[in-house]
Amino acid sequence: MSPLSTDTIQALSHVHAKPDNIRFQYGTAGFRTLGNILDSVLFRTGILAGLRSKKLDGQTIGVMVTASHNPEADNGVKLVDPYGEMLEASWEIYATKLANAPDLISALEDVIRDADIDLSKPSHVVYARDTRPSGPALVAALEDGLKVLNVDARDAGVTTTPILHYLVRAINTKGTKNSYGEDSEQGYFEKMTNAFKKLVAGRPPRDSLLIDCANGVGAKAAVELSEYLGDSLPITLENTDTTTPGVLNNMCGADFVKTTQKLPPSLANKLKPGQRGCSLDGDADRLMYFYLDERGQFRMLDGDKIATLVGSFIGELVKSAGLEDKIKVGSVQTAYANGASTKYLSERLPVRCVSTGVKHLHHAAENFDVGVYFEANGHGTVLFSPATTDRLREYQPSTPAQQTALEHLINLTLLINQAVGDALSDMLLVEVVLAHKNYTGIEWDSLYSDLPNRLVKVVVADRNAFQTEDAERRLVRPEGLQARIEELAHRYEGGRSFVRPSGTEDVVRVYAEAVIRTQADELAFRVAGLVYDTAGGDPARRPKEFL
Repeated sequence: MSPLSTDTIQALSHVHAKPDNIRFQYGTAGFRTLGNILDSVLFRTGILAGLRSKKLDGQTIGVMVTASHNPEADNGVKLVDPYGEMLEASWEIYATKLANAPDLISALEDVIRDADIDLSKPSHVVYARDTRPSGPALVAALEDGLKVLNVDARDAGVTTTPILHYLVRAINTKGTKNSYGEDSEQGYFEKMTNAFKKLVAGRPPRDSLLIDCANGVGAKAAVELSEYLGDSLPITLENTDTTTPGVLNNMCGADFVKTTQKLPPSLANKLKPGQRGCSLDGDADRLMYFYLDERGQFRMLDGDKIATLVGSFIGELVKSAGLEDKIKVGSVQTAYANGASTKYLSERLPVRCVSTGVKHLHHAAENFDVGVYFEANGHGTVLFSPATTDRLREYQPSTPAQQTALEHLINLTLLINQAVGDALSDMLLVEVVLAHKNYTGIEWDSLYSDLPNRLVKVVVADRNAFQTEDAERRLVRPEGLQARIEELAHRYEGGRSFVRPSGTEDVVRVYAEAVIRTQADELAFRVAGLVYDTAGGDPARRPKEFL
């Protein structure tokens, strides 16, 4: 085993000193907080990425510097494992340990020993960032960390998170039977758009799609995408300003649309009634569709709507190809999925509910031959198992209709970014289904009606006092609270409510839905009141809506 360059680490640790009295936590989204306090974290993440690559015999690890849908002042960093998936959960502990270690060298030695890492192995890393002003300085700190282990590093520049995930998978599968594509942005765009053009060939021309780029890195990618698409899909790009301070994700983007359930103000006079529109988030891994009805009222088509559209379409294709006995299509949701979407999907596909978080959804989706997963926030994708991909490649259809359906399925495996949720890939997937069904947003929306719902956040002294089971749909602690929640929910038609602790802050999130909007709101606030009282909140500070 080659020794650590302790002198170099010591010197660079002083340059990238850890702030006092701040504890960093690596979670589902990696590290994420104010960009101006992340310098030491990026330096240490560079070292960790090198160690992860060495542990995996030199396979390329990805590093993405982004805070996604968060405000511009935030930033973050996450590692990407060789197949484009999220960092193995056991290594999240190492990431947190290194980020907070007062004695970095001692912590590194612990990680190297515990993970049994051979420092003589090669290490390869590819990294990228979004358009945040703090990005260049944080990348410089990351690069110093990479130098510590003499990592063979590749700078992918300013690009989307899904493209970085694509590059990681493409690099590591190059020259194998599971080759994911050319390891370049050009390879990404060509693979996706070539499949899209084949899938919509012969279909009536589509009306222009308006894309809200959230004033983020998705704007850059969408411009390139439009060049590759040509006439196959007319698109109009809005909110493409990546240089004016403060505009990133501000009053626009997928998170704004989902949380406020209204049109970004900048699109007020640009989206025509009936026209399809969609919003990306700041790093282009979330997607939210919408339209204005004939009265000019805003209508949102979120991740649940995307899952139902896509899942049922793929299920139909599998049946049309004569493969329903050989390929099992299933959908994965969390407790936040609207009950109406769950009912719609359950009548067509097996549906599984898992705990909140992309890593849980992705893992569960891998248990199906074709696994469809989308969070309500618009993050999701479709996974085709390797065995399914082989089966599609080898299958001999017996009719022209089966042949056509088979070709569509094969092209879908190329169109969909299976490494991670990808707003641009998902957008083209939605457009394919709409083209095949000849749907506008109106017909898509009418497949089922969402149950009115409300999400309320309750500040508590200790979120760890709240423990859940059954994919976070039932509370087991504090004792007795679940029964009181169920008793309340039964008072409302279609009433459903669950409570779960936040994974990142001392708050508890309360979700409620019912057939009538006012009842959904009332149920949410009544359950929030129960939580507030149970957590020992100050009655004088009890929000009015709880009363």
